[in-house]
Amino acid sequence: MPLGPVMVDLEGTSMTAWERQLLQRPGVGGVILFTRNFESREQLTTLVTEIHALRDPHLLVAVDHEGGRVQRFREGFTLVPPMATLGALHDQDPATARRHARTLGWLLAAELRAVGVDFSFAPVLDLAHGCSGVIGNRAFHRRPEVVGELGHHLVAGMRAAGMEAVGKHFPGHGGVQADSHLALPVDHRPFDQILHDDLQPFDRLVREGIAGIMPAHVVYDPVDDLPAGFSSLWLQQVLRGRLGFKGAIFSDDLSMAATESFGDFPRRARLALEAGCDMMLVCNHPEGALQVLDALEGHTDPVSMARLARMHGRRAPAWADLETDPAWASAVSIARALNDDKNLELPV
Repeated sequence: MPLGPVMVDLEGTSMTAWERQLLQRPGVGGVILFTRNFESREQLTTLVTEIHALRDPHLLVAVDHEGGRVQRFREGFTLVPPMATLGALHDQDPATARRHARTLGWLLAAELRAVGVDFSFAPVLDLAHGCSGVIGNRAFHRRPEVVGELGHHLVAGMRAAGMEAVGKHFPGHGGVQADSHLALPVDHRPFDQILHDDLQPFDRLVREGIAGIMPAHVVYDPVDDLPAGFSSLWLQQVLRGRLGFKGAIFSDDLSMAATESFGDFPRRARLALEAGCDMMLVCNHPEGALQVLDALEGHTDPVSMARLARMHGRRAPAWADLETDPAWASAVSIARALNDDKNLELPV
């Protein structure tokens, strides 16, 4: 059964009978996991294995695992430092920052692949403008060339561990104060300013073949009255046209407050789909997910399916193999040292 265009979530640490039925609906293409789905590495491995066993090709299993405060699995996993740590290090020692970015990318991906997770919604390619609390130290740096450079190395490390990356939040969430989880942010900057600033890291990573992009639930009103994730101007004309992106576009969560004024869940899903998203996320709202699946029943797009198939994780070592690998031990030491380094001043 091909991958459908909807990514859903689960309630707990194991699948219920109802969830097993849900995940076998043709419109489902993936599952996103949260902290509530995690109890231990062993439990998580079992859950992911059971999800994968439901379908062939298997459903995509994803997670937000960026490092810092956005890391859903913690106990038994290495605590990855916030990406701003690498930006602060880059100000002191660019070469070491680049090496550590690649190492951390490999580390976070290798540990996720060891439990079967296909990919993480990472890295954040937003700029650290200093006004966005929801982005804050999730961003590498203020300067777009530094974000592009460190993002490049992080993605290369992830790919070396058997995982593709999803850059977010196109074309840049860092220039607005409002949190799209809670409100609809509006960015009043003109297109040329965004083009020569926030868009630059995305441009670089697209040219280098990044497999996934997630647009922002932000309205850039000099360009379009719709949020980027609902805007064919941003997704078709800019991302696919001007930047030449060939990979998969994942909507941000359609249950976020920023989307509420654009209609019910089916309407939001259709806006995202018509704008150019290949997969829509519906999280923390089972009824909304069912509504979207009903509304999109029968939808097929072979091109989207091919883009999404690329997001399947590749073969990777098991945890037992990782723990005997000197490269893993070295990477864990680097992560710990960066977390403990009080000399690296981070944005809040």
